[in-house]
Amino acid sequence: MKNICFLNTTSFWGGGEKIHFDYASKFKERGYTVFIAADKRNELYSRANKADIDTFALRLKNLSFLNPFKYIRLYRFFKKSKIDTVIISTSHDTKVGVLTAKLAGLKRIVLYRALAAPVKASKINQYLYNNVITHLIANSLETKRTMSMNFGNRLKRNIQIIYQGLDFEEMSNRKINRHSFDSEKIIIGNAGRLTIQKGQHHFIEIAKILKKKSVNFKIVIAGTGELEEQLLKEIKINELQNEVELLGFVEDMSSFMESIDIFALTSEWEGFGYVIAEAMFARKPVVAFNITSNPELVKTGFNGYLVPFEDLELFSEKLAELTKNKEIRETLGSQGCKFVQENFSLDNIIDQFEEQLAS
Repeated sequence: MKNICFLNTTSFWGGGEKIHFDYASKFKERGYTVFIAADKRNELYSRANKADIDTFALRLKNLSFLNPFKYIRLYRFFKKSKIDTVIISTSHDTKVGVLTAKLAGLKRIVLYRALAAPVKASKINQYLYNNVITHLIANSLETKRTMSMNFGNRLKRNIQIIYQGLDFEEMSNRKINRHSFDSEKIIIGNAGRLTIQKGQHHFIEIAKILKKKSVNFKIVIAGTGELEEQLLKEIKINELQNEVELLGFVEDMSSFMESIDIFALTSEWEGFGYVIAEAMFARKPVVAFNITSNPELVKTGFNGYLVPFEDLELFSEKLAELTKNKEIRETLGSQGCKFVQENFSLDNIIDQFEEQLAS
C-alpha cells in the first residue's frame, strides 16, 4: 500500500469532508503518496491544494454511474497515478468509484461509511458489497447496524468499526480567537449544516421555552444550508433576535467551541457526532437527543445529557439546569474531554486503518 486516493465529490463542506482531509493529511505525514479526488468547486479540493496534497478534479452526481465518460476519466487517473488503495464514503461516489477501481485493478477498495442510514439491498449493492469492495468499515456501531440491516444473511463480508478521529495535537496548537457573543449570558452553541437532519428548527421552540423560564441564555448556530431563510424568518416572527443568532459558515471551529458554555445537538440522526467530540475536547457539556450514535459519545450525567427525541421540554430543562450551575458544566466538560482523548485520537484511528488495510 503506497498510493492512496480519497474519493469525495460532495458539493458541500461537512464532517465527512473534514474526515477525508484529516485522514489524507495523516497518511501523507506517514510517508504515503496521497491524492484527493474532489469537486473542484468544493472546500475539500481547495484545502487539499493549500495543504500541498495532490488533487484530481472530479464531479459526480447520483446518476453519474450512467455516464461512461466518468468511468474512463477516473480509470485513467487511477492508472496514471498508480493508485493501489481508494477510500470512499458517500453513496453517490460508490458505484462509479468502486467499479472503476475494480476495472483498474486496485488492491484495496475501501468503503468507509459515515451515514447511519439503511443501504438498499439491491442486486448491484449486493454485488459491490460482497464481490468488489475489499474493506467495509463503519464509523460507529449505529452506522454498522443500519448499513447491514436490509441485507440480512445476504451480506457475506464483515463490517469493521473504526470511529472517527480527532487530531488533538493540531487542535491544541490552534490560536484561539474568542467570540464576544454576549458576556452577560450563558452561550448555547450548535454547529452543522442547516438541514432537516440537523434539526436546528427545534431551537425556535427551545428558545421560546427558555425565554419563558427567564433563563439568561443566547443560542448561536454555526453553519449554512437550505433552511437558513426559513430559520431567519421564524426567529423574526417569534421575536427571538436577541436569543438566537445564525453565524453562517464558521471555519475556525476551535475558537467557536471555546467561546460557548454548552453544546446542544438537535440532529435527527448522526453517523458519528464529530461536533460532539469537538465540543467535548473543548470541555463543553453536551445536550442531545437519544438517537442513533449519540449514546456512543454522550453518557448522561457523565459528560452531558441525552433526552428522548423531540422532547423539547426536557431538552430545554437540561439546558436550563446547566446555565445555572457552572460547577456541573465544568465537571461534565472535564469528563467529556478525558473521554474523547482516550477513545478518539486520530493517530490511534490511523493505526487501526493501517492494520485493517494490511489485512
